[in-house]
Amino acid sequence: MTLTDWLSLLTICILGAMSPGPSLAVVLRHSIHSTKHGIVVAMSHGLGVGVYAVLTIVGLSGLLLSSPLLFKGLVYAGALYLLYMGVKALMSKGNPFKADTDSKQPTSYYAAARDGFSIAFLNPKLAVFFAALFSQFITHERMNFSSGALMAGTVLTIDTIWYIIVAGLVHGTRERFALAEKGPLIDKIAGVVFIALSIRVVTL
Repeated sequence: MTLTDWLSLLTICILGAMSPGPSLAVVLRHSIHSTKHGIVVAMSHGLGVGVYAVLTIVGLSGLLLSSPLLFKGLVYAGALYLLYMGVKALMSKGNPFKADTDSKQPTSYYAAARDGFSIAFLNPKLAVFFAALFSQFITHERMNFSSGALMAGTVLTIDTIWYIIVAGLVHGTRERFALAEKGPLIDKIAGVVFIALSIRVVTL
């Protein structure tokens, strides 16, 4: 994987993690009880995302070797999906969510870990997104164990770090929902990046 490719992947991962949605709501709900609960959710969520990433990369690599033509079709389908996501993000007015903050009693660390992993691993949209994203970076020339590990590691690390930061900032502050207000701006930036990546794939 080239530095340019990795920076593109890194940017998308950062924007994807920052976009408000169900995962952020789960982190907020647990973080208002304690920072430790939020960190547990963040780490388990990152693990769920990482497992999805590894499975997707392995599957795409196998498809590349067994059916190059089908893989090529998937690459263009992925580019089309990224273009669709980009246009949708540009037209978005934000991604509202509601975090349940009424409960006064903290849940167990096991429940926090379960919720974090489940909200990531049981999200079918994540599989579609990773298939579209990773297919743009996997080629015969550049695909090897180190490239796959770098892609999966980048996704896992960025997701985990971001939600740990959120958990650290949430507890004890009245501005814990400020991220939701930044949703439209994050969506617009992500939209531009998605469209640019889809165009790059088609024009190369």
